[in-house]
Amino acid sequence: MVQTIVNIVLFILIIWFITSRVLPPKGVWMITPTELKQQLRKKDVQYVDVRTPMEFRAHHLPGFKNIPLNELPSRVHELSKEKEVIVICQSGMRSMKASKLLKKMGFRHVTNVKGGINAWV
Repeated sequence: MVQTIVNIVLFILIIWFITSRVLPPKGVWMITPTELKQQLRKKDVQYVDVRTPMEFRAHHLPGFKNIPLNELPSRVHELSKEKEVIVICQSGMRSMKASKLLKKMGFRHVTNVKGGINAWV
C-alpha cells in the first residue's frame, strides 16, 4: 500500500516536472517564426536575443538586441516594462527561461519565439 502511494506521488511529480519545462509560463505569449516575420514590422516592440555574443555574431536577426540570458538580470534596466518584449534564442529553451524571468520582474507583455533561430525559415 505504501509503495503504491509512493509510486503515485513520484509519477505525479515527474509529470509536473515535465509539463513545467514544456508548457509556456503563465502570461507569456508564444509565436512561431512565421508570425515573428509579421511582428518585425512593429516599431514599438523590443526584440531581445538571449544567446551568447558569439552565437549572436555568427547569425542574428536584424533589429534584435543581444542580452545573453546570464546577463539579463543585471541588464534588465535596458528594457522598458511598458513595451512588448519579443525574446528569441537558438532553440527556444533559453528564451523561455528569459520570458519567465521577465514576467517575474514585472514585464507585462512578453512573447517567446517557438523553436528559436533554428526554426527560422
